[in-house]
Amino acid sequence: FCEAFRKFLYISKMVAAADSLVWELVKNNNSFMRKKSGKTSRSGSVRFSVERGNLASLSTYKYSGIANSKTIDISSTDDNRAALTLKTKKAGTSGKSGKATIALNKSFRRTAKTITGQATDNYYRSDLKSAALAKYSAVYRGNRAAKGVKKARAVKRGRA
Repeated sequence: FCEAFRKFLYISKMVAAADSLVWELVKNNNSFMRKKSGKTSRSGSVRFSVERGNLASLSTYKYSGIANSKTIDISSTDDNRAALTLKTKKAGTSGKSGKATIALNKSFRRTAKTITGQATDNYYRSDLKSAALAKYSAVYRGNRAAKGVKKARAVKRGRA
């Protein structure tokens, strides 16, 4: 029985499901969610998400890297550069091999043009263009501080 079950698990593939159905299944609870409660009763709680493909780190359908079949992710690499990652068509049925990675190692303006081209000109996700550029700007600033080109910004700590 165990051997037959192992073969079944090995042969079975991931099943493609509608994006909205996946979001309804994972929106209230998943392993990537971080809930932060507000300091007052009026502010309520905020849900953050740390999954790959989520540009704004917010737990919403628009930015979700789990629920959307087309996602954009910008991350820092080990050598203090940036990388743009897109989901491909076979991402629904194959896990890790369903991603295309583009190195972002040109000047800031040319890289911004690449991000805009991948997001809007290919009709991929034009609604994520501004979020992708904001994320790249933050990654670029962090990489420059890590390389020692520019000093890190001081964190503002309220009125003190």
